[in-house]
Parts: sequence; structure tokens; C-alpha cells
Amino acid sequence: MPTILETVQKLEQRRVELKVKLGEAGDLRPGSLVERYRRCGKAGCHCAGEGAEGHGPSWSLTREVGGKTITRVIPPDAVARTRAQIDEYRRFRGIVRELVETSEQLCDAKLAAPDAASQEGAKKRGSTRRSRRRSSRRSTRS
Repeated sequence: MPTILETVQKLEQRRVELKVKLGEAGDLRPGSLVERYRRCGKAGCHCAGEGAEGHGPSWSLTREVGGKTITRVIPPDAVARTRAQIDEYRRFRGIVRELVETSEQLCDAKLAAPDAASQEGAKKRGSTRRSRRRSSRRSTRS
């Protein structure tokens, strides 16, 4: 079973690794990419028939901004790039979530470590004597 100090060191190392991963993040884009087929409403159009697919596909990116849903049309040639940006955003969020969890575990381990820290100081043979205060250098003569 690892000691508290070993656990703290392991968690600190994991935190450093996660921070490096955060720095490697590429283009980030939150939201959902949706493929849509629409009907134009013209009676003579091929999309008006029973079971017809409709016009499309057209692509839209939907996300929430300030409590409102925003939809943006994505050109067909940008769909693959947009998917990659959404995937990168999700990966980034996973790293942030893991970083917060690791940091919380590290904080808990450090709370449990005061006794271990004093034992570590004893191993290093730190002085256990308290220093005495020197008297003032002023002369006591008048």
C-alpha cells in the first residue's frame, strides 16, 4: 500500500500530465452537428411527395449561449472540420473533468498528510529545538 507521500507525488505527477494535455488542445467548438432534410413547400417539387426525403442534406450546428439555443448553418465542405472541432472540445472537457478530480484527490491527500509531513521532516533530521530569542543589544546603562 503506498504511503500518503507517494500518493501525493503520484497525484502531482498526474496533474502535470493533464496540464500538458490541456496545452495541446486544438480548435474547440461546442455544440451538436445535425444533418437535416427540408421540404420547400412547393406543391410540384419532388420533396412534396409521400415519403420523399426532401432537400438536403444541410448541416447545422446547435448550441446554447446565454440560456438560448443558437443554430448556425455549416457548409457541406466544413462538416468534417466541424466534427473534428466538436470531438476536440469533448476531449478537452474530459481532460478538465479529470484534472478537477485529480486536484480534489490531491487536496484530500494533502489534508491527510500533516502527520506524514512531520515524519518526513524527522527523517531529514531537522532541528527539534526551538530558537531562543536574543536579548536586545541596547545597553541597559543610562
